[in-house]
Amino acid sequence: MQLRYNYRVYPTPDQQEALARAFGCARVVFNDGLRIRQSAREDGLPYVPDGELSKRVITDAKKTPERAWLGEVSAVVLQQALADLNTAYRNFFSSITGKRKGRKVGPPRFRSRKDNRQAIRFTANARFKVLDNGRLRLPKIGDLAVRWSRALPAEPTSVTVIQDAGGRYFASFVVAVSDQPLPPAGAEVGIDLGLTHFAVLSDGTKIAAPKFLRRAARKLRRLQQDLSRKQRGSANRTKAAVKVARAHVRVADTRRDWQHKLSTRIIRDNQAVYVEDLCVVGLGRTRLAKSVNDAGWASFTAMLEYKAARYGRTFGRIDRFAPTSQTCSACGRLDGPKPLNVRSWICPCGAAHDRDVNAAKNILAAGRAESLNACGAQVRPAPVPAQRREAGIRPHAACATRSVEGISAL
Repeated sequence: MQLRYNYRVYPTPDQQEALARAFGCARVVFNDGLRIRQSAREDGLPYVPDGELSKRVITDAKKTPERAWLGEVSAVVLQQALADLNTAYRNFFSSITGKRKGRKVGPPRFRSRKDNRQAIRFTANARFKVLDNGRLRLPKIGDLAVRWSRALPAEPTSVTVIQDAGGRYFASFVVAVSDQPLPPAGAEVGIDLGLTHFAVLSDGTKIAAPKFLRRAARKLRRLQQDLSRKQRGSANRTKAAVKVARAHVRVADTRRDWQHKLSTRIIRDNQAVYVEDLCVVGLGRTRLAKSVNDAGWASFTAMLEYKAARYGRTFGRIDRFAPTSQTCSACGRLDGPKPLNVRSWICPCGAAHDRDVNAAKNILAAGRAESLNACGAQVRPAPVPAQRREAGIRPHAACATRSVEGISAL
């Protein structure tokens, strides 16, 4: 398994200029390659292959007066920027052809120097090195001071230098690590994610939603008002924008730290974890968008998934359309949909249910049913073609296709 280890770095003013130059060169190469491929498509020419594109935007471009300054940065940085473009195109093609699962991916877009995040990547060919004194040596940039919060478990294969919206610099190392199975745990848990309670476990535990963004709303509102009063293009407006960005970064860091601690505790205490496959993107378009985005369900479930794979636990997602809130976890009776203001209900079998706890129990039961049949057995009944007598509009009726279309048109 490959994991990323992020560390804060503190470049000197000269190193910041060198990093800004590298960010700009990588951005120019990416945009030049994208522009060439877009022009070829508009002119009806064949798709420009990767090797030809690299020759035109890097090798030949360095020989021209307009792009001679590309030679001031490491060639690996430019090659990796072009590799990102090629990956973006492959993801786009795989998405429109149906080979890529998940959301549809759009075509690559041009990068801007005003983007909130700037990044460059060094691979092993760049010969970056972690020195004995703890500094990170990067070609044509220098030795960066790194704050090592923990030791690297193995030799890194690549490092990405990132500048975030708050002006901070990070070094992100890609490290290949081996799995570290934890001692077996006897418990299994189903998790129902929500807004009032961030997570409700099948054992009845309710974890309150921290609502980090809501708690910081007053400070963010004040900083945003200060930013709106500054004149566009002025230095004071730039300083105010950095303050707003740092406040948002602090909220994101706090949320990420809290989710890491919670996900680690859940994985450590349970042998199997099951969650519901929520459509976070769709929920983010509703009137609850701010609360949904503040909760961060997608990042939390992603943490559970990769930690379960690393520590030898079982992780599963159940169907998002499963009626977990409508089914009695005691007798299995489907009681029908209920409005959100109904937080508890009593089944005709006599069982009293808390809405969220009952949903978590049903998620656990559905996850167990899927995992027990994961060896290839058919879990749900396979679709069976309907008999002719069952497919007619009325008994003993056999209508032609044209007649059926005419009836539906009426």
